[in-house]
Amino acid sequence: MAVTSIWSVKGWLGKVVIYIQNPDKTTNPDYIKIPEMTDKEEQSLSDVIAYAVDQEKTNEKSDNFYIDNEDIPIMQQYVSGVNCTPMTARSEMLAIKKRYGKDEGIMAFHGYQSFAPYDDITPDTAHKMGILLAEELWGDRFQVLVATHLDKESHLHNHFVVNSVSFIDGLRYHRTKKDYYNMRTASDKLCRQFGLSVIENAEYVKSKHYGEWKAEKEGRPTWRGLIKSDIDKAIAKSLTEKQFYHYLKEMGYAIKFGKDITVRPQGKDRGMKLARNLGNEYTKEAICRRILNNHKVKAEKPYENRTVFYRLSGNHKASKKIGGLRGLYFYYCYLLGVLPKKHSVNPNKVRLIIRENLIKLDEINKETRLLCRNHIDTAGQLFSYKENLQVSMKQLVDKRQHLRYKSRNIKDNEKLSEIKSEIADMTKQIGELRKEVKLCDGIIKRSNIMKDKIESVRQEKEERMNEHIRRSR
Repeated sequence: MAVTSIWSVKGWLGKVVIYIQNPDKTTNPDYIKIPEMTDKEEQSLSDVIAYAVDQEKTNEKSDNFYIDNEDIPIMQQYVSGVNCTPMTARSEMLAIKKRYGKDEGIMAFHGYQSFAPYDDITPDTAHKMGILLAEELWGDRFQVLVATHLDKESHLHNHFVVNSVSFIDGLRYHRTKKDYYNMRTASDKLCRQFGLSVIENAEYVKSKHYGEWKAEKEGRPTWRGLIKSDIDKAIAKSLTEKQFYHYLKEMGYAIKFGKDITVRPQGKDRGMKLARNLGNEYTKEAICRRILNNHKVKAEKPYENRTVFYRLSGNHKASKKIGGLRGLYFYYCYLLGVLPKKHSVNPNKVRLIIRENLIKLDEINKETRLLCRNHIDTAGQLFSYKENLQVSMKQLVDKRQHLRYKSRNIKDNEKLSEIKSEIADMTKQIGELRKEVKLCDGIIKRSNIMKDKIESVRQEKEERMNEHIRRSR
């Protein structure tokens, strides 16, 4: 089975920067150098291409051979071009744009094809499928860069960078709903051809990102799943359409009516179309039909998809006296329901304004452990800890570089093997330090958001209490 999607790249770093800066991704210190550009559209094209061909993600390393006069191993790189050469893809794409006077606006389209972990697929097969998919969808009119990422264990996925302007006639590529369907259909066809799993007769809804699909498979909450659960809960409690919308508003949703019902959770800038994202059972007509089937108010069913979330160990009574960043994270974990309790947390009981963070529970758990493990309570302590990490990381990088230079002149295989092993250990240590630095950056950003959300929860409680007092008089 393969999950597919495609989106436009426009402006400074484009929309792809959201994906690139995913905390699950790592930054390559030897990242492909991009010449500084004055034009932001050209820069966005450079960025998406550089990300797609990142050597840390597209190379399969060999431990036995080294390139002459170089300190990097020989690698099998999974990068190919359709109607262009990988090494000069950016220049070739820009040349087509300038030829037709269309070097502004949307510069490219960035797509992916992500394979299921349980499918037995090799990097060679995945890359071959990516090339075939690119040739079928865009090969007759557009330049396409195809890159297969190998950086995630059991998560092979192809990236496609499609030029927005055709080399045939200079017309722009316009993405439509049909393109999503055609991409999925073509991908499913290839999956069958190569003996991979396919979801047969699947109802068409908006494509899920791999992270969302994986979270659902592992039983972890997703934003789409939380909204769906709220909708189902409101339907089950309602006897009329008016009641249904009332319950949704009570939960903190703003509602917009059109061809499709759009609900927007509190604190979100964008809403979600129900039928488009959840299927035909969530059209306005289908929701009304389900409500009419509720002849009497039924007792609410217990939450069936209970999930055991990450739990923090230690003396939690003592933690109540802790302030600063540790205290903030502990209290937020309490609001999320992940501190030890008699029962597993029910996501429906978590206040809507912080419920989104159930999806980021893994990151929050790691950040909390870092703060507790190092007894960090203030921003100053956090910055000092981060600086020490960066110093240690630089020392290791310099030492590793020295060993790489040294290895060039060593002929003895045994000594060379020892140095390679030492380099590998250092690389692992650098990777761990880099993850810690990312956690520090995450804490700096997330702590301010936590404070705002806690204050919103406090205000909401206060408003409800005042409303209760007013009604009781």
